[in-house]
Amino acid sequence: MTLNTPLYKVLPAALILALVCQAAPANSLRQSQEDFRKIYKQLVEINTTLSEGSCTEAADAMAVHLRAAGLPDTNIQLIVPPDHPRQGNLVAKLPGHAEDAGALLLLAHIDVVEANPADWERDPFTLIEEDGYFFGRGTMDDKQMAAIFVDIMMRMVQSGYQPEKTIKLALTCGEETPFNFNGVSYLLKHHRDLIDADFALNEGAWGILDSNQTPVFYGIQAGEKTYQDYQLEVTNPGGHSSQPRKDNAIYELASALLRIAEYEFPVEFNATTRTYFERLATLKTGQEAQDLKAIAQIPPDPNALARIKENPLYNSVLHTTCVTTKLDAGHAPNALPQRALANVNCRIFPGHTQEKIRQNLEQVIDNPQIAVSFVDPPESTSTPPLLTDAVIRPIETLSEEMWPGTPVIPILQAGGTDGRFLTPAGIPTYGVNGLMIEPDKMFAHGLNERVLVKSVYESREFLDRLVRLYVGGE
Repeated sequence: MTLNTPLYKVLPAALILALVCQAAPANSLRQSQEDFRKIYKQLVEINTTLSEGSCTEAADAMAVHLRAAGLPDTNIQLIVPPDHPRQGNLVAKLPGHAEDAGALLLLAHIDVVEANPADWERDPFTLIEEDGYFFGRGTMDDKQMAAIFVDIMMRMVQSGYQPEKTIKLALTCGEETPFNFNGVSYLLKHHRDLIDADFALNEGAWGILDSNQTPVFYGIQAGEKTYQDYQLEVTNPGGHSSQPRKDNAIYELASALLRIAEYEFPVEFNATTRTYFERLATLKTGQEAQDLKAIAQIPPDPNALARIKENPLYNSVLHTTCVTTKLDAGHAPNALPQRALANVNCRIFPGHTQEKIRQNLEQVIDNPQIAVSFVDPPESTSTPPLLTDAVIRPIETLSEEMWPGTPVIPILQAGGTDGRFLTPAGIPTYGVNGLMIEPDKMFAHGLNERVLVKSVYESREFLDRLVRLYVGGE
């Protein structure tokens, strides 16, 4: 046989067919991944920071892809608030064919935190693939998920996929700066019908890898703590700095802040956190495993709690936490301060109102001269969404298929996502992004944000399969 001899002359027809069938999916997969990568790259490279960027440009760019895939214009909405022209939002719909089947909302935010190019090793607004990572602002938080959701809808439309349940996509702006503008809040108020759904998939949880990049567990966010900033304020007449007074506003404020620093809110558990610690205990060894198991008991072992609370990650979901984050005091270097202010940021355990925590802070401070007030009006709150079988079983099934032996663990998010607006509004929201991350390389919001290339493509496969399980169809 020469190098130019046709295969059909030397191989049986059945074997040729087998070889072709094996090769085609690989080529198709590579092309499909490359098509996705172009969307991901475009989205990362559109600056969507509050200071200089434009979510409207990014939302419009994603709309172009959906139209090109064949989604009708009537199913694509670009929602741009009149008083926030650069904070546009994209909403799209792929109708389900089954009556009364409901809807699934795919939610991802397209705004990103600020990134000063001078501080970064690489241009933050250029998608760079290097050493097995994608680098760039938003590569993990949250343009990876936004690009995947766009890609999923495009491929469904192009292939003629007919879901039973309606799929709704919302790419929103302002998750990182919700007190300036928040797209989810705006849509709930002005276009609720466009995003109404039985439940939503959102960011907020991921899988954890060990030092060998082997999956340890896969997380699903089921609830989050309530975010609230409080202002502490002390005022007095002040005076000349050559005549000190005992009621110095700065000293009084400092004393109050020390009281808050020393105070610890009571430890609490709910169904999500108790299950989290119980399942995590089975993955650990030694004293840590014993302690995790002991704190999940009723009542929790106090000695085990003391040791576990030394871990900031564990401590963050055991109770309400409050920490001072900003100070502002005095008006001149040679004058007694007439005013002293502090911002105290609290992450409130589910079940407590912001007003109750404000009263708790007043009691801890125990100084009527210090006013404690809300920096921003309290948001609506609710209990964590229920992890029903209909929600968690498909996740467990896919996790076992893609990462055999990897348990699924529910997580209470100590940070904040747009789920804080949707769940109280009656749209249960779950953090499921399919990523596997290295716990010591969590670069969201930080310098040189990055995510494993392999994990991004796995996330794409996971979410595509998960969405199809939830919506049915063919």
